[in-house]
Amino acid sequence: VQPQASGGGLVRPGGSLRLSCAASGSIFSIDNMGWYRQAPGKQRELVVSITSGGNTNYADSVKGRFTISRDNAKNTVYLQMNSLKPEDTAVYYCNAAITGVTGRTLRYWGQGTLVTVSS
Repeated sequence: VQPQASGGGLVRPGGSLRLSCAASGSIFSIDNMGWYRQAPGKQRELVVSITSGGNTNYADSVKGRFTISRDNAKNTVYLQMNSLKPEDTAVYYCNAAITGVTGRTLRYWGQGTLVTVSS
């Protein structure tokens, strides 16, 4: 089971990007899914998470600009990022708590996708 993230790129300040992260494999269920980011020289931080029931938790720095959503049928989580700022520049990682067909639950990280906000 390996979540695959996509959608990063270069965007100008004020622009938008949409990230996707799809999990595949022997999956029974997925509980929490989320996005983290790590800027150069900084620690990885939580951007936003979402439960299987749709409850969300946003970092204060992205509230009102970013929106997380998920498609449980596709085992996919999305991150719509609007009004991007240079300080949003980072490698974005998806994370998912996945229960396999054996009943064991593990947290998996996607491979990371680079978002660069620059004029």
